[in-house]
Amino acid sequence: MADLDISIRDRIQIIRFTRPDKKNALKSTMYTAMTDALVAGDASPNVVAHVFVGSGGIFSAGNDIAEFIERATGQTSLSTQVLGFIRYLPLIRKPVIAAVDGLAVGVGTTMLLHCDLVYASPTASLRTPFLDLGLVPEAGSSLLAPLRMGYARAFELLVLGEAFSAERAREAGIVNAVVPADQLEATALKAAARLAAKAPEALSLSRRLMRGDTSAIVARIDEEAQIFGERLSSPEAREAFAAFMEKRAPNFRKA
Repeated sequence: MADLDISIRDRIQIIRFTRPDKKNALKSTMYTAMTDALVAGDASPNVVAHVFVGSGGIFSAGNDIAEFIERATGQTSLSTQVLGFIRYLPLIRKPVIAAVDGLAVGVGTTMLLHCDLVYASPTASLRTPFLDLGLVPEAGSSLLAPLRMGYARAFELLVLGEAFSAERAREAGIVNAVVPADQLEATALKAAARLAAKAPEALSLSRRLMRGDTSAIVARIDEEAQIFGERLSSPEAREAFAAFMEKRAPNFRKA
């Protein structure tokens, strides 16, 4: 599909966001395609690892806000396409690597918490403006972020909405290494190739042992999704969506 390029190269499945004119914002059809690719790759002996890559100097601006607002009107739940993707993230059976260049917003950041390796360019910027839309964190980030980086930094990222630079994200334990932009994708693919050269059964067992029981993450994703869905029809969210469409700052006091 035009918005997403999915290919398998040397037993590595590459999922590339190809909507640079929309800052690689994710549409419902893209979520479905990504979930299908991950499920198929996990089941295929021809795939050893999954690699997420952006394009045009941007990783992803997260949900396509225009589509999101249109679909959210009157809804009390996340779309099945979005839920299908984020619910599968903790269940992925093979290593996941991300190459983050430029903006990584919303789910573009929270999905990184499910990756095994994350490489970023110096221009990478991680942001989760959920509260600016009257919403709450998703994709299990309210559980995973405090565990990964400590409560204070997680609160700063998820609630205050502070942008994390590539170096700050590395210090927080989200990013493994910061590499030049022109070496970013090659670095991620090299790491995937190193994994592909290892004993596959030992790789699978080691990853499962390190990740541990995922039931708490799955439960948190469902809890977040329920609250997120309820928030979609809240006065605060309606005010935030209206402000976005009218290109003004939201006034939550009147909400």
